[in-house]
Amino acid sequence: MKIAILSRNKNLYSTRRLKEAGEARGHEVDVIDTLHCYMDITSAKPMVRFKGESLPHYDAVIPRIGASVTFYGTAVVRQFEMTGSFSVNESVAISRSRDKLRSLQLLSRKGIGLPRTGFAHSPDNIKDLIKNVGGAPLVIKLLEGTQGVGVVLAETSKAAESVIEAFMGINTNILVQEFIKEAGGADIRCLVVGQKVVAAMKRQGQEGEFRSNLHRGGSAQIVKISAAERATAVAAAKAMGLNVCGVDLLRSNRGPVVMEVNSSPGLEGIENATGKDIASMIFQFIETNQKPHNTRTKGKG
Repeated sequence: MKIAILSRNKNLYSTRRLKEAGEARGHEVDVIDTLHCYMDITSAKPMVRFKGESLPHYDAVIPRIGASVTFYGTAVVRQFEMTGSFSVNESVAISRSRDKLRSLQLLSRKGIGLPRTGFAHSPDNIKDLIKNVGGAPLVIKLLEGTQGVGVVLAETSKAAESVIEAFMGINTNILVQEFIKEAGGADIRCLVVGQKVVAAMKRQGQEGEFRSNLHRGGSAQIVKISAAERATAVAAAKAMGLNVCGVDLLRSNRGPVVMEVNSSPGLEGIENATGKDIASMIFQFIETNQKPHNTRTKGKG
């Protein structure tokens, strides 16, 4: 098959691994910078152009869309879908998962475990907002934050009020969530491919750090997950409509709760922690599900 990886940097670990894995399985794999694509939107023959030329038809595309370019990146994915290419993750599913508030509402609708979360606009609601999520300590998150940036732990209600007022003062959208103390600064990243958890790792934050992101110096190790954790991860991926994603769970006293569903999960940390060839698993999924002009899947793979 002829397959495109939509990535801004061909030297990133995940991009390199995907290209190597695809070529090892006999596919022709191109890496295309998403922001350098432009679209010819016509009713007769929609096309994607790149560096002054029309791109050939690709049997499948693998979107690696960074959070900062979600709007344009998903528009490019949509255009590939219009040409009949099979997208590993559909554009609408990527957009759905990137909107933190919308994604939590969708997960809540499906009855999937979540930390209690509040969202408000008016500073008049701050005290009640804090009370409704269980009081301090609590976590305050910027809706647009990534990799742990824009996430604050407020130890007291007074501190929470000050942080919330500061964020609201600059017209920034925030979420307020209960702090899952029993998680001990660790979370579980489950890698889902085709509605199966193919790998899982435990990410532990540095001492004194409640954020477990590897980008913030956290460590990773292989972990055995429970049946409930496995089922929660699969249900979260299905609720988002994502075929390939990372689902971040916390182990709470009431069972697993979902923190985030990532549509472009990094492969380096989890491949190194588990020793699994996840890049090849993604191509196995494509081989099973790709058909001409089939731009979506129905949970196969």
